[in-house]
Amino acid sequence: MRFGFWPNPRSDYEDTKQLANHAEQIGYDGIWLADHFLPEEPELIPVHESWITMAALSRDVPRLRIGTMVSGNTYRHPAVLANMVATLDNLNNGRSVLGIGSGWQQNEHEAYGIAYDTIGIRLRKLDEACQIFKGLFNNDYFDFDGEFYTLKHAPLEPKPKQVKLPLMIGGGGEKVTLRIAAKYADEWNVWGDVDILKHKMTILDQHCEAIKRDPKEIERCAVALLFLSDDEKYLKRIREADIGTPAIIGNVNELRDVIAAYDEAGVEELIIPDFTLGTLIGADQRKKDLMEKFISEVATVAT
Repeated sequence: MRFGFWPNPRSDYEDTKQLANHAEQIGYDGIWLADHFLPEEPELIPVHESWITMAALSRDVPRLRIGTMVSGNTYRHPAVLANMVATLDNLNNGRSVLGIGSGWQQNEHEAYGIAYDTIGIRLRKLDEACQIFKGLFNNDYFDFDGEFYTLKHAPLEPKPKQVKLPLMIGGGGEKVTLRIAAKYADEWNVWGDVDILKHKMTILDQHCEAIKRDPKEIERCAVALLFLSDDEKYLKRIREADIGTPAIIGNVNELRDVIAAYDEAGVEELIIPDFTLGTLIGADQRKKDLMEKFISEVATVAT
C-alpha cells in the first residue's frame, strides 16, 4: 500500500516544496496537487496553478510520484492536457500521474468565463477526454470525431516517458463516473472511509463486469482527512463534530487498525491532505511532525 501527501494549494511554493521534500525524506510515495485557481469561498487568497507547480516539483523533488487530485477536464482541451502531462513525464523521468475529473467548482467557471454546463454534459466531455488521452498516448496519429472534441491526424510527441502513464479518474458517482472509470482508468480515486470505499469498489467492479474488464486492472485510491492525536478530549471533540468530509480519527493504535482495514479492503494508495495537520497554510513543525508520526508509526501496518 502506498501513501501520498497533499499539500494545501493555498501554500506558497517554498512551503509546498519544503513539505514535499519532507514527505520524500520520511517515506511517502507521492505528492498530489489540487487543480484549482481560486478558493470555493469568496476570499482573495493566492492559489498556485497546479501544472506549473508540478513542473517545479519535478525539478526539486527527485523520487515521488507527482499527480493532480484531480484536474478539471473543463479547464483545458484534453489534447492540450495530454501534451502537458507527456512533457511533465519526460521532465521527471516517468513519475507523473494524470488525475482527471469532470470539474465541479462552479465559481471558478463563472469567474473565468469557462462553460460550466450540466453535470451530464461535463461527464460526457470527460468520457471523450479519456478516449483522447488514450488515443494520443498510444498512437503516432489519432483521429477523433466526438460530440464535443474533434482531432484530425493529431500527433503527440514526445510520448510520455512511462510506457503506460497512469490515468487516474476521480469521483464516486455510481451511475456514470464509476462507469467511465471502469472503461478507462488505470487508477481510481474517491474521498472515503473504509465503508465508503468498500461500497464504491463493489459498484466499480460491477461496471467492469458489464464491459468485461478485469477489475484488478484498476488500482483503488482513497483520500481522507487525518486527525492523529494522543489527546482523547481533542479526538472526542472531532468525532462529535460535523466535519462533513471523510476522515480517519484516533491515536496511533486506533489508526493502525483503520489503515489495516483500508489495506484489507483493497485500497492500494491512501492520500493524506495536510489541511488538518497544523496551520492551515504553511510548513510549520507540527505539520511535519504529524506527517512523520503517521508514516513511521501508523502506515507501517500496511503491506
